[in-house]
Amino acid sequence: MNADAVVLDIDGVLVDVADSYRRAIVESVGRVYDDTIDRGSIQPFKNAGGFNNDWELTYAVALYVLARDAGFPLSVETFTEKIAASGGGLAGAETVVADHLDPHSREAVYADWDRDRLRDVFQELYLGSDRYRDLEGGEPTLDTPGYIHDEPTILTAETREALTTEYDVGVVTGRPAAEADIALDRVGLDLPDEHRFTMDDPAPGKPDPTALVTLAERFDAETVAFVGDTLDDIETATNADATDDRTYHGIGVLTGGLTGEPGRQKYEQAGASAVIDSVNDLPALLAGEVGRSHNA
Repeated sequence: MNADAVVLDIDGVLVDVADSYRRAIVESVGRVYDDTIDRGSIQPFKNAGGFNNDWELTYAVALYVLARDAGFPLSVETFTEKIAASGGGLAGAETVVADHLDPHSREAVYADWDRDRLRDVFQELYLGSDRYRDLEGGEPTLDTPGYIHDEPTILTAETREALTTEYDVGVVTGRPAAEADIALDRVGLDLPDEHRFTMDDPAPGKPDPTALVTLAERFDAETVAFVGDTLDDIETATNADATDDRTYHGIGVLTGGLTGEPGRQKYEQAGASAVIDSVNDLPALLAGEVGRSHNA
């Protein structure tokens, strides 16, 4: 598999966010509504598509919990399947709730659905009190160190050096820019602003291919490998390949929410060019030293 440029997602690829972002999703809803879902139920939302933004995923989980308490009849699995069938994302979640709750119950759910409060609690839990003051400019209501400190690095120094020596390297992430800076600094990946796209940039979020195609243009690359940990990441690459005359390879890693053989199968069904155990297998894959579906 040849590539002129490598573009990386951050969460689940460069750093492990199981005990940070995903924990914040579950606990934010629990703190605001005294009810939530288990952490294992986050992945079906991700698989439904359109939840590149973890704040919006938190809003969707809260909407589900409020609707469930109002008599919503669907399990998480069925709910997220219907979200996918409704176009994915938060809009899809709202459509499903509207289809399955009577008007009175729906009105009560929306009256309780406080997205601003959910976002604030999420940021306080994730960033911690000190960083919340610095980045959000407000006074936190919680005294917490921040789950951001619980993000083990996945990318090794050896892999980082191999990639940056051999390829142009960029990043496309749903993180806000300040939080992307923190993760990139932690893994030692120093990229100029023009080689990365974050939530703060005007390009649409994944799976829209605009950011990925723009990086390919900036690198003057003919072939791009895009490495991610969700089906939306694979769809971003396939969308770019369908709309641009360059070649894009969507590569799934098994260090995020999709793991093991079931995760490998989901990636392959979504059209992944390759599935690897972690980003640290990427240099060997690109050098042709391992197969496309690699077990390290």
